[in-house]
Amino acid sequence: MSFFKKLKDRLFKSSSKLEKGLDEIVEDGGEEELVDETSGLEERPPEPEVPAGTSREPVEEPEPVEEVVEEIVEAVPEPVEDPVTAALDVPAIKEVVSPEPEVVPEPEVKKPGLIGRLLGRKEAKPDEAEPEQKPAKKTVIKRALDDDMLERIEELLITADMGVDTALRVTANMAEGRFGKKLSTDEIKRLLAAEITRIMEPVAKPMPLYPKKPQVVLVVGVNGSGKTTTIGKLASQFKAAGKDVVIAAGDTFRAAAVEQLQVWGDRAGVPVLTAPEGSDPASLAFDAMTQAEAEGADLLMIDTAGRLQNRADLMEELAKIVRVIRKKDPSAPHNTLLVLDATTGQNALNQVKVFQELADVSGLIMTKLDGTAKGGVLVALADKFGLPIHAIGVGEQIDDLDAFDPEEFAHALTGLED
Repeated sequence: MSFFKKLKDRLFKSSSKLEKGLDEIVEDGGEEELVDETSGLEERPPEPEVPAGTSREPVEEPEPVEEVVEEIVEAVPEPVEDPVTAALDVPAIKEVVSPEPEVVPEPEVKKPGLIGRLLGRKEAKPDEAEPEQKPAKKTVIKRALDDDMLERIEELLITADMGVDTALRVTANMAEGRFGKKLSTDEIKRLLAAEITRIMEPVAKPMPLYPKKPQVVLVVGVNGSGKTTTIGKLASQFKAAGKDVVIAAGDTFRAAAVEQLQVWGDRAGVPVLTAPEGSDPASLAFDAMTQAEAEGADLLMIDTAGRLQNRADLMEELAKIVRVIRKKDPSAPHNTLLVLDATTGQNALNQVKVFQELADVSGLIMTKLDGTAKGGVLVALADKFGLPIHAIGVGEQIDDLDAFDPEEFAHALTGLED
């Protein structure tokens, strides 16, 4: 199962809530209409994808198949019997490329039957085209887009934790050029998904990798946001990609966090640097940088203890870790990842604001999207802060964390079927 298929399956709380709300809005004051099965919003057909580094120059027409086959046959040397080929009873190359032409019998044309001749009808010949099928009709409920409908859609988006400002902006863009037009629930979902995609495309960026060794990645967040698990998943994925990774267990106040990182480290073959319980986390970060540099590691991922953004003493401790890291390397930390729990809703906005001021957050990772009906908070974060969203998580397994795709996320959030 692909990651975003899994996301759609697990984001049912958000998507079902939005879908149910939109159905109620459209049905209240809507009217049934008979439409074609294939009808829908007019969309510009997507342009074919072009690989990076290539241009859209016109492509030369390919040579006729017959000529190409002749060239291949001429270029292929006489087949040499191979013991493996012989054992598998695989035909020779020439026999595969140029088989004997098969004689296809001419189709038999039936004469009109007795009833057909009496009524002057003709039997359809095999080469005659079938009459064009008219598109099937279906009944859908549509409602004219008016002020009342827009206001109710705004309220629905706010309950999904999209935030007041973002909800107003989304509905205003949806109404542009469509006010008074009758829309179905499916058409509204497509408009909504398009607006969410437009907002989130600029922030969908992978975590940048730099030639600097070690690249220091500081991971911060409040208690229970999923930092430790996220570090383990990222370290395992980077290791699988061929990077030399080291983890520093900077949550020196919670033995369970250290043990959890050690389990992930053993699973991924990544060393985990620890310190005695209650040690100064800033000191551990400094020592970890020294050791990672000596070993030539590509990435050093530093875990930190969870801290509430309204605890000034704990936030000052985090600021101290950053200062000590910069004494060792003025350009570090090269990435500061803030891990957010989607179930916290609008509180995530305040977390980003405070952590960004103290730790210079460079990117976001959103976890636990499978456990909330308020997945819209990610849209609000993108709209308000514009920070890169590197990855999202929908579970505890290693493949439950993946790069953020705005279009797939928008479809999963709105429950839109492809």
